[in-house]
Amino acid sequence: MELDFTGEQEDLREAIRAVLGNEAPITLARRVIETGARPTELWATFVELGWPALTVPEAEGGVGLGAVEAAILAEELGRTVTPGPLLPTVTQFVPAVRECGTAAQQARWLGAVADGTCSGTLAVAEATGSFDPAECTASMQIDRDRVRLSGSKRFVIEGDAVDEVVVVVHDGAVVVPAAAIAWEPVRAIDGSRRVAHAPLDGVEVSADRVLGGVSEAALRRAIEESTVALALEMVGTAQSVFDVSLEYAKQRRQFGVPIGSFQAIKHKFADMLIALERARATGYFAALTIAE
Repeated sequence: MELDFTGEQEDLREAIRAVLGNEAPITLARRVIETGARPTELWATFVELGWPALTVPEAEGGVGLGAVEAAILAEELGRTVTPGPLLPTVTQFVPAVRECGTAAQQARWLGAVADGTCSGTLAVAEATGSFDPAECTASMQIDRDRVRLSGSKRFVIEGDAVDEVVVVVHDGAVVVPAAAIAWEPVRAIDGSRRVAHAPLDGVEVSADRVLGGVSEAALRRAIEESTVALALEMVGTAQSVFDVSLEYAKQRRQFGVPIGSFQAIKHKFADMLIALERARATGYFAALTIAE
């Protein structure tokens, strides 16, 4: 398996990095944390660039790229701590609909993502915190052309800030309009990452929103993509933390010399760099394995 980026993938990474450097500086994340305002202008920029459509199949109007390109996007979003629904839309909602939806459902929702009119996320975890679909206890009851949900979901990324949510239940998956859920925002340590719990009791949707191609294997494929993307987003953030710390060690002086010249500090940075590179290699190996 080839572990180097192709020329096209390198170009994609550089293009994403350049845009985020201009459009999503760390001051934007601070403003979101301090004011609670949503980065709607940033989302509009992403739509104009076609980023939500990155992994949407070409047949549905998307770019048609795969897990590696999604991983590249995730790492670069992590570098700048970019807020907003782009990550869950590309790496959670799209894989879930692509893997579990019928052709008509894929055209309906993936086409909407591709043209920028739909953002989404994925709701799997419940009270136990497990993201194993086999452990889901939330359920649905189908009555002719209506579906009633029961149970609850926890830690849904951008749940109350997207248009649609793929809700995994023990007997399938349903696309639920986010506006139909009485969201319970979570006060998380990371204020740039919007997280919410979703009480489902009494939520009703039309039966055509039940994904028609659901299997445990399909759900696991979608969740694997989501997991790898989240891991590489963390790698991107860790890289920025490393870079900031290294620059500080070069500038901060003690006893007349930069603290970065001390052997003990050098060892710490070497250990951090090895851990960081190991995490990056592991993440991209996982993405390549999915792509293969």
